[in-house]
Amino acid sequence: MTPRVSIVIPAYNEGLAILAVLDRIADSVSLPHEVMVVYDSPEDTTAPIVDDYANSNHQVQGVLNTYGRGPANAIRFGIDHAHAPVVVVTMADGSDDPRQIDDLARLIERGVVVAAASRYAPGGQQVGGPAFKSLLSRLAGLSLFWLGRVGTRDATNSFKAYSRDFVREVGIESRHGFELGLELTAKARRLRRPVAEIPTIWLERDQGVTNFKLAAWIPHYLHWYLFAFGPRLTVEALGERRKAQE
Repeated sequence: MTPRVSIVIPAYNEGLAILAVLDRIADSVSLPHEVMVVYDSPEDTTAPIVDDYANSNHQVQGVLNTYGRGPANAIRFGIDHAHAPVVVVTMADGSDDPRQIDDLARLIERGVVVAAASRYAPGGQQVGGPAFKSLLSRLAGLSLFWLGRVGTRDATNSFKAYSRDFVREVGIESRHGFELGLELTAKARRLRRPVAEIPTIWLERDQGVTNFKLAAWIPHYLHWYLFAFGPRLTVEALGERRKAQE
């Protein structure tokens, strides 16, 4: 059966911790789907665990990223190789609520190009996590919502659904960290495409070590933050901008 939603999970040495995430997705997602766990190296500890899991759950597959190391490239690779018209990006650390994947996917099917799970929408919450990182994320998200009118209070959250056609239309320029979610939200805003959100409760991971590199990735997030405030663009103008930067 052709999936209605492709679930992309960038992973880095998650090992056995990935099993709980895959089990929760299997229990929570009712739409026909595929799960692509994307890792950078065959030696990644996630790879054999996912391969073994896939033997009994054929909706799951481990995928070797060949675009370059890092989460941005892994997500980009996953989206490019997704089979469904809707792509949901979720994390390998269990921080996201997979019960919301169906709702996010259905928003895309109804016509929005980006559907965000928002920690800062009414009914949303963030439990745990570094205080400074949380403060920056909240300030960025709320200022983009109220001043930039981007359609979500949580533009920096990676837990989002995308129209695959929209992503292919606008392209992905991000190569660092998890800035990709902010990039696509900002591009949707500049093109005046619809963005929606639903509240989510985000939980700090209870296993393993986070791979989020705040200091190194802030300049890249700042680039797309400022980009979101620009005037309306056409797809053609956006394409010319991308060519000029290559």
